[in-house]
Amino acid sequence: MSKPWMRPAGLLCLMIPTAAWADLSGIATVPANSSLNLATGAVAASGGDLRFTGTTFVAQTGAGAVDTGNVQLAGFNYYTLAVLQANKPGLSNLPVTPAPQVGDVIVVLTTGGLYAKVLVTALSGASTTLQYYTYGAASAPAGPAITGVQNNYSYLLPGMPNYGIAPGTLFIVTGSDLANPGAAVLQSSGGSGIPATLNGASITVTVNGVVTHPGMYYAIPTQIAGVLPSSTPAGTGTITVTYGGVTSSTAPITVVATALGFDTYYGSGSGLVAAIDPNSPVGALFTYANSARPGQAIELFGSGLGADPADSDTVYTSPPHSINVPLTIYVGGIQAQILYQGGSGYPGLNQIDVVIPPGVTTGCGVSIVGVSDGLVSNTVSIPVMPNGGSCFDTVIGQVNVAGVGVNGNFGNVQVVQETGAGYASGSASADFSKVSGLAGAGGLYTLGDCAVAQAIQGAGTGATITGLNAGTVSVSGPAGTLALPAVPSLPGDYSAVTPTGFMPASGGTFTFTGTGGADVGPFTASVSYSNPPVWTNMNADTTVTRSQGVTITWTGGFANGYILITGTSTSPAVGANGSVSAGFNCYVASSAGTFTVPNYVLLGLPAGTGSITLEAATTPAPFTANGINYGTGLAAIILSNATIFQ
Repeated sequence: MSKPWMRPAGLLCLMIPTAAWADLSGIATVPANSSLNLATGAVAASGGDLRFTGTTFVAQTGAGAVDTGNVQLAGFNYYTLAVLQANKPGLSNLPVTPAPQVGDVIVVLTTGGLYAKVLVTALSGASTTLQYYTYGAASAPAGPAITGVQNNYSYLLPGMPNYGIAPGTLFIVTGSDLANPGAAVLQSSGGSGIPATLNGASITVTVNGVVTHPGMYYAIPTQIAGVLPSSTPAGTGTITVTYGGVTSSTAPITVVATALGFDTYYGSGSGLVAAIDPNSPVGALFTYANSARPGQAIELFGSGLGADPADSDTVYTSPPHSINVPLTIYVGGIQAQILYQGGSGYPGLNQIDVVIPPGVTTGCGVSIVGVSDGLVSNTVSIPVMPNGGSCFDTVIGQVNVAGVGVNGNFGNVQVVQETGAGYASGSASADFSKVSGLAGAGGLYTLGDCAVAQAIQGAGTGATITGLNAGTVSVSGPAGTLALPAVPSLPGDYSAVTPTGFMPASGGTFTFTGTGGADVGPFTASVSYSNPPVWTNMNADTTVTRSQGVTITWTGGFANGYILITGTSTSPAVGANGSVSAGFNCYVASSAGTFTVPNYVLLGLPAGTGSITLEAATTPAPFTANGINYGTGLAAIILSNATIFQ
């Protein structure tokens, strides 16, 4: 039997992410004509800060609110305190218009002068479910409260088709007042192992009459990381946290035989995978400056393969043992050879050793997906190059991943034309931002590859994004010149709806011009396109059976460009997180003319309603300006189709 390559204890322990400190965060269901107090999390018929009318939201007397649009444009973690404060001029105590939709982020200045971000996760005439984060709020109410239970690595939300916590899994409980205040201190699995009581907290799980008490790696007021005992049976049960002699209300937990989540380099649940080169004497991680090679063996880490009775759930085990559950690993869409799957020695941490398929398409974002007993893992990526070293990717472009990575100052300009059932719209935009605290092109994948992500991630990226002032920006095309006003709610963004005919069907050249501002110097950037695509089997893709995959065919497309095929689906199922949504992206060469989205990609989406889009995009064209490290421009034509996912 193959055994995993062993690594020093310190390295693997550091790969277990810890929680970020929160001011006050939670999830609240607010009935119509009721209000949410963002300083305490309480819901009441009167008072509070934000009132739900049944159709929209109104800031209460002394408070203000503004809807900044859909979270997918930037991500919930984009809305730092600085971003919220920049929205102050747009705040109002008038009803929010237009009425917010699921996925919108509402910025609120509370009656007590605190800034809060509120994400709409479910919405009906009877009630709404809101995820909120209030900066500088008072201490959470006395007594522990649970807001979520997730795999420590995948961060999949309840309600997703691949959600579940397997026995032996490293999982997190999020909430408030869960444990003693203080920094997260990772407990050792050596000696007597990780404890069942830590910082005044303990966890109780009850499933099908079986009661278990997980050991914990760390416990802080907002988050606890524990290992679900292997003796826990499959089924739907409850979980509670006891702290300070008070036991929380029960929260649901779904226990399944196996539900794999891969560890990622930045602990975000997506993007660059945390993978080790077994031939490196120091256990080097693969990065954008240290790519894997086709045919090379790699070590992957995560949690969720399932019960491992031969290894301990609390104490380090050497040697660890394999876990023989049905498992398939796809690398770049190709099934990979598995050399080992099982324990790593550390409680709750699984190790999977695979070989990069020799025929994989190389690039900076080669996808890795696992399917364990029919459930799909989170999608992660790894850079792969013929000879290793720094990576290059056609889709990602000329990003200096060995240096700047995705930290630095960036500029992006684009023109977009979208056509769907009964509508057509166009836009031109420019975005200038400083990104720090993050490296990894998590949202971009190599040509011929696909990725799946929840619309709402349960983990933060740790990134800080600050808008950059580029002065006055405009764009000129075959039909004239258009000014791009600054977007008040998104500093550094400039955008305008293009008038009819601004983007001719035959294409053209569009030149962006910036006068320069406080942060970015004057610039000129041009993008061109011709030969837009035609989606030839659009009518056949209105209803999709997820287990069968879906084939997209087209003619045309931009020369040397690519086709981005995307799909989103929202399930109306209501649970602790309201309705859930997920989407996929697949990048394909324009010249291919056809692409089949694999069934294991679609199985990561919930059954529900959504859309599939075919987007033709030009290869990113670089431009330069003082104040930015990297600038790109592109043009895109988007064809959208309403779709039912079965």
